[in-house]
Amino acid sequence: MDVLGSLNLGDIAQTFSKMGMFPVFDLAYYIVSILYLKYEPGSVEVSRRSPVASWLSAMLYCFGSYILADVLLGGSPLDYFQYNSHVLLASAVWYLLFFCPLNLFYKCVAFLPVKLVLVALKEVVRARKIAAGVHHAFHAYHHGFFIMVIVGYVKGSGVALISNFEQLLRGVWRPDTNEIMNMSFPTKASLYGAILFTLQETAWIPIAKSTLILLFTLFMITCKVVMTARHSHGSPFSLIESWVCHLLFGSPLGGAVEDHHGAAPAAPAAPSSPAKSKEELSEGTRKRKVKKAE
Repeated sequence: MDVLGSLNLGDIAQTFSKMGMFPVFDLAYYIVSILYLKYEPGSVEVSRRSPVASWLSAMLYCFGSYILADVLLGGSPLDYFQYNSHVLLASAVWYLLFFCPLNLFYKCVAFLPVKLVLVALKEVVRARKIAAGVHHAFHAYHHGFFIMVIVGYVKGSGVALISNFEQLLRGVWRPDTNEIMNMSFPTKASLYGAILFTLQETAWIPIAKSTLILLFTLFMITCKVVMTARHSHGSPFSLIESWVCHLLFGSPLGGAVEDHHGAAPAAPAAPSSPAKSKEELSEGTRKRKVKKAE
């Protein structure tokens, strides 16, 4: 108790919860989001063939969670685009990642130590978005527990949930990558986080919101940084989920632990297109492994 008291966890949590996200944390969020877009097969070709489609896809990667949450709460899907500074910042990141000479910006942010820092900063934004989504839904629907969970869940993983629509903008249709059927770790964590913040908002768990934000953020940062460093797409929830699903739904024990989202056959024997850049060829293996993080 003396150790915890000396840490002043409450004061640290209060200070952390009052930190502004713009521009540093939001910039990291945009960089990582659009970086994952560039990892998508064919995204570089689309940016050359149709910059407008590529830009719209990038905006969905950056603001998809806000757009979907606004639609669910009866708002306009264009509401978030009133924040010109955010849109311009995300657009600048998109341009630099796809069109910077010699791919210098891409090489800098894709460098693993830099990428780990950016991923950590992105998870700070994710946790804050989930808490804000639950808080917003609580004021609109005081007793709508499920609505609070849904809105918080969407705020944390809205990009992944509308990934099929985003694929259509790039001329791709891959229904097998439906995020509901093949939930990634960030999507699952957003759901569990939304449940926790809903319980806190409705006073079912006796903990301050600032403390919960801090603890959940630390958990997300730790998991995502370790997974990114190890190039892992597993989930720390897999073992628990396997046992729970086995007991409640009769699912095979230990089945479907590895997530094969986006692992559709990619015709490895096909010759490389001469239009592909050197950077695309060098990142070919990683593109097949990388899963959407949002």
